[in-house]
Amino acid sequence: MPVAEDSVPARALEDAGEPRDGRGRLVLALGEVTGHAHAVQGPGRLVRERGEFGPMLLHLPQGGRVVHEEHAAIPLPKGWFRVIRQREYVPGSVARVVAD
Repeated sequence: MPVAEDSVPARALEDAGEPRDGRGRLVLALGEVTGHAHAVQGPGRLVRERGEFGPMLLHLPQGGRVVHEEHAAIPLPKGWFRVIRQREYVPGSVARVVAD
């Protein structure tokens, strides 16, 4: 979700950002089962943010692409983005055992 630069908290503007993974990517979300990642390659910073724009902010000074092993890349323009993690839910996919 795009964030106006004048709305980005000062601490996020100054933060060095999260480290990149072993492949040089900024990992936005890592798959729990497959280990596949939604990640950004190229220039940018991923900043942890506890405020209203959290949990993370992504800064792409030249634009970039979100890549994933299972679908096409998603192009993003330059700017700041709020990273929102969304989980897929399939009703009945989780079996719950209850013992008395």
